Amino acid sequence: MNDPHGTPVDLTRPLADRMRPRSLDEVAGQRHLLAPGKPLRQAIESGRMHSLILWGPPGTGKTTLARLLAQRSGAQFIALSAVMAGVKDIRAAVEAARAERESRGRPTVLFLDEVHRFNKAQQDTFLPYLEDGTLTFVGATTENPSFEVVSAVLSRARVYVLKPLGEADLVHLLGTALADRERGLGALSLTAEAGALELIARAADGDGRRALNMLELAASLAEADGPGARITLAHAEEVASGTRRRFDKGGEQFYDQISALHKAVRGTDPDAALYWLSRMLDGGCDPLYIARRAVRMAIEDVGIADPRAFTLTLEAWEAYDRLGSPEGELAIANAVVYLACAPKSNAVYVGFGEAKADVERFGTLDVPLRLRNAPTGLMKSLGYGHGYRYAHDEPGAYAAGERYLPDEMPDRRYYRPVPRGLEIKIGEALEKLRKAKS
Repeated sequence: MNDPHGTPVDLTRPLADRMRPRSLDEVAGQRHLLAPGKPLRQAIESGRMHSLILWGPPGTGKTTLARLLAQRSGAQFIALSAVMAGVKDIRAAVEAARAERESRGRPTVLFLDEVHRFNKAQQDTFLPYLEDGTLTFVGATTENPSFEVVSAVLSRARVYVLKPLGEADLVHLLGTALADRERGLGALSLTAEAGALELIARAADGDGRRALNMLELAASLAEADGPGARITLAHAEEVASGTRRRFDKGGEQFYDQISALHKAVRGTDPDAALYWLSRMLDGGCDPLYIARRAVRMAIEDVGIADPRAFTLTLEAWEAYDRLGSPEGELAIANAVVYLACAPKSNAVYVGFGEAKADVERFGTLDVPLRLRNAPTGLMKSLGYGHGYRYAHDEPGAYAAGERYLPDEMPDRRYYRPVPRGLEIKIGEALEKLRKAKS
């Protein structure tokens, strides 16, 4: 069987591979890059190649766009995966590119999937060949290129950010594959029950490849029911069960979501905090990691404004450790909501940072003699502890006028209580003592 472009179609290939777009108009989503007049569309349609990096989640069309760029510009297309390729493969690609240019005058596009898995030395290997025009480089990555791609490559390639496919785009993609008699499932004469494609699209979570894979599984389940069958909601639910939303442990999604959770807590939004907590758990994040981060939030953002927050987060951590999932996750949710609703103070966090900066600034200053302990006669004879005022012997257990910083340092006020929670009372008490001191 041939597709309309005359290319034989191997129906044993996965549906997602068979339905790979053959033109820009068949690409699902990415309108911010591929709408008329947008830079990437113009670059592909004009055939003017430039090195680029396609950054986005799986199943958003990175490989397809690289192929379309090579196809439109009449270039040789060499695809490598950084998971399996090495320097030897890069050198072989360079030789193939040189041979193609010398024999046929054709340029070469080198597509490197998961470029972030190459280390610096490996990425540096193909730099000279970008400089002399031997290769046009197209890298694909799910990770932030700022952190994973060396600056020398970044400076020679334009970065395009691909977005997850929307539900409407995915439903259209699924409907097209279901009806396509040449490359898709049209020859099976299957139909889909109302809502079945939408359910698969939601479960695919922005990933076109995942959506087509699930459709293919649902179609095989429907075929087993006999001729004239249709893909039902039950079929869709079966193939969608157990799928997880995008969450790459240790990757961009991981740090984006924990950042959102932390900021929701800091911003006193318990609803958003619960949402991001649920997103992370749904994606497979280790609940103990979130429990540890909650303790940090209690220390950094609630502080002494509500000291109970620290205790409660530690107890939630222990509760999860004892109960496990799913019961223990509720303890973490309790802690996260408590933190979000608690009065906020970063006074200790800020003050501690300022104190550490002064340690660096002033160096190793001597402890004043009056503040030193004098357990021996020699130390007493040297003046250790001389003049020290024992606070408990003073009115109110406060030695007004006593100074506890090194003598060479100016006065400092690192801890500045905020007018929230318990720190209101702490601030009032400290201010009263400072007036007595002055």
